[in-house]
Amino acid sequence: MYKPSSKHLITITVLIALSSASSLSAAGWLDRLLGGGSEEQSSASSSENSGVNVTDLSSKELTQAFTQALRLGSERVISQLGKPDGFNKDAAIRIALPDKLVTMKGWLDKAGLGASLDDLEVRLNHAAELATPEAKALFLRTIEQMSFEDVKGIYQGGNDAATRYFQAKMTPALTTSMAPIVEQSLSQAGAVKVYDQALSQYKAIPFVPDLKANLVTHVVDGGLNGIFHYLAKEEAAIRENPVKRTTELLRRVFGAQ
Repeated sequence: MYKPSSKHLITITVLIALSSASSLSAAGWLDRLLGGGSEEQSSASSSENSGVNVTDLSSKELTQAFTQALRLGSERVISQLGKPDGFNKDAAIRIALPDKLVTMKGWLDKAGLGASLDDLEVRLNHAAELATPEAKALFLRTIEQMSFEDVKGIYQGGNDAATRYFQAKMTPALTTSMAPIVEQSLSQAGAVKVYDQALSQYKAIPFVPDLKANLVTHVVDGGLNGIFHYLAKEEAAIRENPVKRTTELLRRVFGAQ
């Protein structure tokens, strides 16, 4: 999985504030806020250059701004991967055949029948694309449930802290929710039919080892890897690119132009 190269400890929207021209003045009140001061103490100063009067802001608003950035980022990732060829034509996250099927393909290639597994690989990726939108509701629900302590923990964590937070909180639930969708998507994408045909051809070859693969588990794992790969990239982009500050609240809190 991609990990941003920066070794700074500030993540996502916090870095938006600190990377702007007004970062020096913004850092003081943000550090006080995330350092655990009271809401009244945290909003006692203002950022003249950013155009934000922090006395008008509360810890709730700042948490909302932080979670808005996460929501926008996750929505972009789901939209990107949940479209036709979102996985299949992306070399960074394309789901390869399971190892056992790579071995099977070697045997089938010798018999001139390997094309069926090339077709299967494409269909595995299409199944992931069909299932990815299922993750959107869970991402949004998890983000909405984030507390100020969660935000503080991400701020104090590593530069990929938001991505790791989501992985820890969401992987079990995503696996459970996506598995039946992937199973249906494999059928819808024609992967099950192609796999059965390839398996039948393979078994007709004398003296080959018994090889089977769990396509559902493989596609779910590959789908989640793709989602978190691009979430980490989105996390870095939100920090570095002022254009990512796209809502009124983000502009109000972080002084985006």
